[in-house]
Amino acid sequence: MYLRGWVEYRGHRLSETELGALLSNDPQVITRCGGEFFLEWNGCRARDHFGIMRGAIPPGTMDCGEGSTVPVIPDIETVDLTTAITTATRLRSEGAIIALSGGIDSALIASLARQPAIAVGVDGSHDLRRATAVASHLCLPLDVVKVTGREVEEALPSVLGAIPRVTPTDAAIAATLFFVARGAARQGYECILTGQGADELFAGYARYLSTTHLEEDLERDFQGLSLQLVRDQAVASLHGTWFSLPYLDLRVVRAAQVIPASEKVAGGVRKVPLREVGLQFLSPEIVWYEKKAMQYGSGIWGIIRNLARRNGYKNAVQGYLDHLMETWS
Repeated sequence: MYLRGWVEYRGHRLSETELGALLSNDPQVITRCGGEFFLEWNGCRARDHFGIMRGAIPPGTMDCGEGSTVPVIPDIETVDLTTAITTATRLRSEGAIIALSGGIDSALIASLARQPAIAVGVDGSHDLRRATAVASHLCLPLDVVKVTGREVEEALPSVLGAIPRVTPTDAAIAATLFFVARGAARQGYECILTGQGADELFAGYARYLSTTHLEEDLERDFQGLSLQLVRDQAVASLHGTWFSLPYLDLRVVRAAQVIPASEKVAGGVRKVPLREVGLQFLSPEIVWYEKKAMQYGSGIWGIIRNLARRNGYKNAVQGYLDHLMETWS
């Protein structure tokens, strides 16, 4: 049996011995399991419901080579949002490091997981300051990784070569995550807890404040997470690591999606339900703080923009990235 990731059955994280025993008794049990996994055994393969773990079959399927696949839908209880988030984080915390940027998404996970954290950014950047403050408040050890322009330039060939879609936003996010994964690997960690998915579930993007079709926008953006997962895990795999996503636990997704979109943005504040959960575990100052997006808060976007300008692409970062891709090909 080969297992990449971890498997859960009805709220219990299984050891490989327990998983092997379950599969021996009933191979179909994997179709009712949660977790983040790619599994191969006895000629069968299975991958977790949302496809968080990379694998050679479509997300959320079991394939035993008989010409048909069976969907993987975790057998889980429907619970309230607080219970969903605390359970999802508990299941993922053992042996993990937290990617901390100081916003509500990662701060809530950090407060629940109680694991060491890592923060990435340019020296003096917004995210390094915020992550340091949050880690101090929570009394958590924090590894501060300061990234230089030269390091970003040197990393871009690997980053752009790994991700499925090369845009300025994708490149900047992937480059930031590249350094998170590298820093975690250097400390001996394989699993990295992140807050991805919270923006799409709880309406975290600034554009949600002005849209007149919030429900449709949230659904579209949630469906678009699959491409983001491919991007992020591809970068993580460059360092032998992977990102674990508590907010994409099916319990959390179900609890978030029954909340009306109109309750997720109120009075100019985004992610209201998530912040209300956060008030049970964090100080109000951390909960209500509006943080910059990862690529801006880390300063990585600024470095890529400056590299483009330095190479003659004053107002066209996309042109610079296209030029790099053509040069390397």
